[in-house]
Amino acid sequence: MLMTRPGGENAQKDDVPWWMRYAGRGLGTVGSLIAILLGVFNCLGLLTLNVPCMLAGIWQMLAGFVVIVCEAPCCCFCIDYVQALSDKVETRPYWNKAVLYVGLALPPFFLCFLSLSTWFGSGMIFGTGVIYGMMALGRKGSRDDMAAMAAGGTPPGAPLAADHSVTLMEDPDVWRPN
Repeated sequence: MLMTRPGGENAQKDDVPWWMRYAGRGLGTVGSLIAILLGVFNCLGLLTLNVPCMLAGIWQMLAGFVVIVCEAPCCCFCIDYVQALSDKVETRPYWNKAVLYVGLALPPFFLCFLSLSTWFGSGMIFGTGVIYGMMALGRKGSRDDMAAMAAGGTPPGAPLAADHSVTLMEDPDVWRPN
């Protein structure tokens, strides 16, 4: 039961390519482990009396722990509540994960901007948030759909609008013969 994904299938997952789901999960897992290790390295800023970088390292380690709990609960199986938290996060829409991960990744940048360990560690968590944001947007339309929308008409195969206030000049597809 440790290796199965918690919760039911999210309705949005039908629109998302398989490789993007694995990219989000993989970058979240690997990136959070790297963020935790680099957060420890940032905490060494205490030796140089660089307190903001130490605080950024602590935040980065906590953010990495939250991401690894959400993305790979099998890595933290000895903690009781991890599976329940992962179930709850998995049922949320992709945009919720994107906002959470981007929000967790930004404070270390503001605290310790010039540190490469902040850029790599929090940057990977930020990248995970970006991937989940792209997953929330869904698939790109086909070439014909995009051309029709750019021209101002309706995409082919789309139902006609029930809005009777549309004039002939606004939607030439209404009066144009097939």
